Amino acid sequence: MLIVGSAATQQTNAASQAPVAAQNGMVVSAQHLATKVGVDVLKRGGNAVDAAVAVGYALAVVYPAAGNLGGGGFMTLELTDGRKTFLDFREKAPLASTADMYLDQSGNIVEGLSTRGHLAVGVPGTVSGLEFARSKYGTMPRSALIAPAIALAERGFELGQGDFDMFATATDAFQKDPASAAIFLNRGKPFVVGEKIVQKDLATTLRAISRNGVNGFYKGSVAAAIVASSRAGKGLITQADLNQYETRELAPIECDYRGYHVVSAPPPSSGGVIICEMLNVLEGYPLKALGYRSAQAVHYQIEAMRHAYVDRNSYLGDPDFVKNPLGRLVDKAYAETIRAAIDPNKAGVSQEIKSGVAPHEGSNTTHYSIMDRWGNAVAVTYTLNDWFGAKVTAAKTGVLLNNGMDDFTSKVGVPNMYGLVQGEANKIAPGKRPLGSMSPTIVSKNGKPVLVLGTPGGSRIITAVLLTIVNIIDYGMTVQEAVDAPRFHQQWMPNETSFEPYSFSPDTLKVLTDMGHRFNAPQPANHMAAILVGAPSLGGKPVGNNRFYGANDPRRNTGLALGY
Repeated sequence: MLIVGSAATQQTNAASQAPVAAQNGMVVSAQHLATKVGVDVLKRGGNAVDAAVAVGYALAVVYPAAGNLGGGGFMTLELTDGRKTFLDFREKAPLASTADMYLDQSGNIVEGLSTRGHLAVGVPGTVSGLEFARSKYGTMPRSALIAPAIALAERGFELGQGDFDMFATATDAFQKDPASAAIFLNRGKPFVVGEKIVQKDLATTLRAISRNGVNGFYKGSVAAAIVASSRAGKGLITQADLNQYETRELAPIECDYRGYHVVSAPPPSSGGVIICEMLNVLEGYPLKALGYRSAQAVHYQIEAMRHAYVDRNSYLGDPDFVKNPLGRLVDKAYAETIRAAIDPNKAGVSQEIKSGVAPHEGSNTTHYSIMDRWGNAVAVTYTLNDWFGAKVTAAKTGVLLNNGMDDFTSKVGVPNMYGLVQGEANKIAPGKRPLGSMSPTIVSKNGKPVLVLGTPGGSRIITAVLLTIVNIIDYGMTVQEAVDAPRFHQQWMPNETSFEPYSFSPDTLKVLTDMGHRFNAPQPANHMAAILVGAPSLGGKPVGNNRFYGANDPRRNTGLALGY
């Protein structure tokens, strides 16, 4: 048993600042310069979608660990007229992909092949997704929304301590890729705090997109450079792959929890399905009465996570290739059967809970949340998968490339980089999109958005969003308290729950351990970005005339919540 922290975190008030309050709109992102770009768009009369597009392009410059043109992602929208929709611009497997492409002749996974270098790269979707959103739901011209990103790339931006810390994690990898080293290293050494990173090639690529839209990226000189770079690095991306990439617009996953309506990501994200499945299970327990982080409440939350992740890893995949049992997984009656299987006094054993056995028969990333004065809500999670993706840049473009292919099942039963043990539904196939955990989520009441949230963190995205929702709805926390609160995570396999310092008191940990729970050290921090509407907490009092309350996660010191 691992014990971290000396006191229960029963109240977070003393540790949390007040949420950032604003009257007309709010942007929360993982990089302060990108947040300011988004707020400026709102001030100039743009809507939340316009701001989301501008923030997406800006993050590609100032937050290249996860912000990107060379990756993909998801966008959940709830518009002021009541429309709810979801955009899938996730990376796709190249047309030359095969199910066993990361295995050796003996059928074993070749370490690093799906995570580093050009063979790990899926066909990027970000530019397609941002342009689809702007053209269908935005109001401002493309050039106006990309201009701030071009300026930041052309003139450079000054590194703060948080930026430096993130870049420092990839120094060794950059030294192995000349195209990346030329941009992100200073004569082979890391840039230091206060120095500027200038990205001339990326500025040129952004200008091409500004002039020609998706054709500026998927065709012409930028596309040719991406293909040439892939070929030189023994990757699979061809012009045919870029030609056939399209953003999909899908119906979001929806469910209800204690009088609130949740709208989240459908497959190829597992996020919305599994969040709804866990909320349905937890709705049957009196979490508020049991008490925040009481052993009994935590036990039920861990078991809800354990059971839901069995379904995530067993059944879900790209809907163009797999029939996802969505109706069953988000059904309240199904949640009832899971509750019946949860022993209130004993931890489940993951190895005994699996698909085909009742009741289950049948990171890295970045997120930003935006609301505008009209009540439009946009939640965007997009990614290169790991920090700085495959750690390679397409020469002459300034575009860092993803390693999204690692999100597929390279071999059934073998964990990926996030420790997820996945099944046949998520096996590699040409043109298929990998199953993801990104969970851009909007919670509404009486048809109006009240909470917009999401986070990076690989498999831990889903549980971080779940805990934040529970903290706000069940425990009455302010949005900042809910974001700050320590987190724990269980994903079925391995049969251990990871947790952050101060998550549990020693007494609570002993009770849980005596129930059979096993614990291990925390995984890398998430960066939750959340906005609450109306007051700092649900049912609380507004601060002056302010409608929007933003919470930036303090775990990574680059982000900013800002409104006007």
